[in-house]
Amino acid sequence: MTLFRTTGFAAVVRFAVPILFMAGAVRAGPPFATDDPEPVELHHGELYLATQQFRSPDGWSGAAPLCEVNYGVVPDVQLHFIAPFEYDRPSDAPMHAGYGDTELGFKYRFLHETDVVPQAGIFPIIEIPTGNREEGLGNGQAQVFLPLWFQKKFGDWLTYGGGGYWINPGDGNRDNGFAGWEVQRKITESFAAGIEVQYRTADTVGGRSSSALNAGGIWDLSDTYHVLFSAGHTVQGPSEFQGYLGFLVTLGTGESGPSGK
Repeated sequence: MTLFRTTGFAAVVRFAVPILFMAGAVRAGPPFATDDPEPVELHHGELYLATQQFRSPDGWSGAAPLCEVNYGVVPDVQLHFIAPFEYDRPSDAPMHAGYGDTELGFKYRFLHETDVVPQAGIFPIIEIPTGNREEGLGNGQAQVFLPLWFQKKFGDWLTYGGGGYWINPGDGNRDNGFAGWEVQRKITESFAAGIEVQYRTADTVGGRSSSALNAGGIWDLSDTYHVLFSAGHTVQGPSEFQGYLGFLVTLGTGESGPSGK
């Protein structure tokens, strides 16, 4: 399956690049895999109900649905929780579905943005092995992700990214790295679009690294309710599609969208 590898890749570029040059303000976070260093504001919360899909030569997999909760517990610190209902549908075997690995983490912004300096933060995450590895619903052992993220605004533009290291134990697994960068801009008062480039090293013994391009958007139904989506495909490495569709509720006084933007 090569949705964006050749003609599809060009279509994503033709779609995303003109959009980014239109106008407006911006915000970071989902629906992209690349994250940002900006935590949820103090005593504010985010509740995501989403579905995430992956397609590889081996079949389909993903979460449908997943629930993500973020909360600003103290200034510059956000607590993070994801509870996914996973499925795995190999092309040559029966489908399995059930609860997947639970994700816990916290985001800490240690550097605030100035006119010259970007803001920076860490976002360590642990994947607790609550899913069934034999049915393709979990890793079987705890995984840890140790990333460093940066973000800078330039007028109406926002750009953020960075990368980190996955500690990925287990039979057949290998530690691996992730790096990504995202640029976005608002088109109207209620819609923003962005484009993301990401790179992953192999996470299994005998696996291959991959590079992917995603395009997506955020539609603000109100200050409280938001729709997020993205889709993309690898441009190097194994042929893989990824997609995200989510509904976000922001909670707290004076909500201003994902990550308090």
